[in-house]
Amino acid sequence: MISCHLVPLKTLSRGVVTLLIGATLALPAVAQIKGPAELAVVPPVISCAALMDVDMTAIGGEGSAITAAKEGTSGDVAVCAVEGTLAPQINFEVVLPLETWTQRYLQVGCGGLCGSITLRSGASNDCAILNDGGFVMAATDMGHSGGFSDDGSWGENTDQRKDFAYLAQHLTAKAAKLLIANFYGQAQAYAYFNGCSDGGREALMEAMRFPEDFDGVIAGAPAMLFQVQNTLYHGWQADANTDENGQIILLSDRLPILHDAVVAACDPVDGATDGLISDPSACLFDLDTITCAAGASDTSACLTPAEADVARRFYEGPIDATTGAHLTAGQPQYGSELNWAGVYVADSRDGALMSTMAATPVIKYLAFDPARPDATLADFDFSEETLNDLRARHTLYDATNTDLSRFEAAGGKLILWHGLADPHISPANTLALHSGMIAQMGAETVDGFERLYLLPGVGHCGNGEGPSNLDLLTPMMAWVENGTAPQAVMTTSSSTTTSFGAPQFAGSEPTGDAAPKGALKQAASRLPDMTRPVYPYPFTAVWDGSGDVYDAAHWSQGEAAQIVHLRDWPGADFFAPYAFTDE
Repeated sequence: MISCHLVPLKTLSRGVVTLLIGATLALPAVAQIKGPAELAVVPPVISCAALMDVDMTAIGGEGSAITAAKEGTSGDVAVCAVEGTLAPQINFEVVLPLETWTQRYLQVGCGGLCGSITLRSGASNDCAILNDGGFVMAATDMGHSGGFSDDGSWGENTDQRKDFAYLAQHLTAKAAKLLIANFYGQAQAYAYFNGCSDGGREALMEAMRFPEDFDGVIAGAPAMLFQVQNTLYHGWQADANTDENGQIILLSDRLPILHDAVVAACDPVDGATDGLISDPSACLFDLDTITCAAGASDTSACLTPAEADVARRFYEGPIDATTGAHLTAGQPQYGSELNWAGVYVADSRDGALMSTMAATPVIKYLAFDPARPDATLADFDFSEETLNDLRARHTLYDATNTDLSRFEAAGGKLILWHGLADPHISPANTLALHSGMIAQMGAETVDGFERLYLLPGVGHCGNGEGPSNLDLLTPMMAWVENGTAPQAVMTTSSSTTTSFGAPQFAGSEPTGDAAPKGALKQAASRLPDMTRPVYPYPFTAVWDGSGDVYDAAHWSQGEAAQIVHLRDWPGADFFAPYAFTDE
């Protein structure tokens, strides 16, 4: 088993020690910096079957119960697998190691609209403590059954909206901790939450609403601005690529033309021609340079005017036709083009768009009061008025509160991360939260408990052309348990095409015309395998100018950079302190 220890990579001129997760590189023999605490393995004090008798009523009310408790294996780890329900219908699962528990608890988030249970931890590649069964793990369906293609009609139910918005994760944490106390005869020493996409929103919601639930929270590509994200953003992306006859305009096999042109124009800006755009904010790409002349007979190397207009609308995002105001915090960044496939770009003219399926249930049943069951994207109003209508449930669903003083006071640690080539959720949202926290709490305070990592070329919760394998769980444990603040993290190329926490279709990987394929598959294989350090924002990695550009040994910390442009838009005040509500 590869050990996820921390080793010093380089001492910078300002005297700060930069840390690296050293699981994949041959590094010099140096003294190790404190990683996670050495915690004793604690065995169970009762049988697995005895957990059937644990009373959940005080947590979920009448009708709450453990429904199954059976011994089995998770990989090579012997576990007690527990299932339960918190009334009326929050389902959860907890997996408790029989022989390897190191007094740690890890709860994982759920992507999309959830509706199913997946016990999977991302951003924790090759973490020995996790792989060796050191954690009790838990997850929930967030109070309803379904999947990404769910119609969202459960959103008409007040309790189920509340469960999805925030309550199911909190109650699952309480249930899991009760099971831990009964099974091992003691509480966990440390509790962690790890989620991406909506799971990232759930992670932030825990830190903001329930700051004492978890010691460490990892939030990847968080859908923190839930309503804007799933109405104005995804709705616009789908509408922008649909003609008056309901046909898709820009198809996936055309994306390499655009992407190659963007990379050719903007890749060298960061000083390394490696196929990745590390600072999208510095990219000044002109779509007109690859737009075919009207009526051109050969369009094999250029986009038709209609296709170019779709791409332009993708980059710009929804704009109020009357006021000219932008209606989102940001859009997909330059360099993300291959990852549009399967999201708001299909393989065929009559293909399905994931963005349509993301927006429709939220527009119909979750975002507005009263519900709009007959609403369609075709009649959706992209305007400031609609943006203001979304404010009614902002304090229910959104996790954009910039005052995390209660979490900081409780000793909590927060790691944010986002792929710069994310097609689903713009990294501008995550940067807006980070910047808002600094404005609200001060840079020194925020630096004491929060880190932000922006990953070049990485898509939504993983994938893309950039190196997307990383371990944030080990540095989080080191930070919480031994006070070792994370600095650089190592990223490596991924051979998988599954993104942790990314929205999935019900019961399986995405399939059919809306599945991530075509150009997205190319995105995983067009560049050589690589390793690359990523530094806490605002610092970037810079190449030494002579060594292998795909080898992390030839990269070091560079200057601070904006990386992602933050636009002026009328929803900027969503990122501010506010009081959460139950409805």
